[in-house]
Amino acid sequence: MDVTELWLVRHGESTANVAAAEAERAGQDRIVVDHRDADVPLSSLGERQARALGAGLTDRQVDSVPFAVWVSSYHRAQETIRIALDTAEVPAVLQVDERLRDRELGVLDLLTSTGVRHLFPDEAERRRWLGKYYHRPAGGESWVDVMLRLRSVLHDVDAQHDVQRLVLAAHDAVVMLTVAICTGMDEAALLDFARTHTVANASLTRLTRDRVGAPWRLEEFSAVDHLDDLDTPVTEHEGSIPNRGSEDAHAGH
Repeated sequence: MDVTELWLVRHGESTANVAAAEAERAGQDRIVVDHRDADVPLSSLGERQARALGAGLTDRQVDSVPFAVWVSSYHRAQETIRIALDTAEVPAVLQVDERLRDRELGVLDLLTSTGVRHLFPDEAERRRWLGKYYHRPAGGESWVDVMLRLRSVLHDVDAQHDVQRLVLAAHDAVVMLTVAICTGMDEAALLDFARTHTVANASLTRLTRDRVGAPWRLEEFSAVDHLDDLDTPVTEHEGSIPNRGSEDAHAGH
């Protein structure tokens, strides 16, 4: 038995998502949070979104075939999938994988777009010149850096022989870049896709294929019908600001 389905889950809204949005609206340079990135918890709305995600997993019969759950080493992703699985009453052992962690932004972490311009104008200019795909902030990662570790994850996916459906619970960059790898997007195609698509909190993205080695098909991207069904607000806090020139603010906590 081979993995022929990938279900990609983004974590629910986090407390840092809320803080980042408030700092952006206020025109502040810095985002104030009480936790390091790996420890950021869900907001109360994020917990509601996770429960709604659980209802969505039930509706889609996540356990109708042999499945497994791999999850980011970051708390907000683990909290989301645990709440969702508990709500769905589906027992599962979570395999924690640090390669599924959020993109690291180094010196730009916890800065708003305004803060990047004010405090690191040279870095902002480097990003404008290099573009989002290749720009690596000092101490951080570019999109291609994240894709490298995700290619390693997908290699391990192909080596699995005891599950058909693999649920990956992670972050918006992980979802977006996994889709890009699986569907063969190059830089131009990915940037174009990212301009018109956002990975919502507690959303579900599904990819399928006929067998190992066959092309992946994108069946659903950032589905949030489970949130709508339970009158749960949809939030689209982006991990970085894709359409604001040279800025790169870490709102994706």
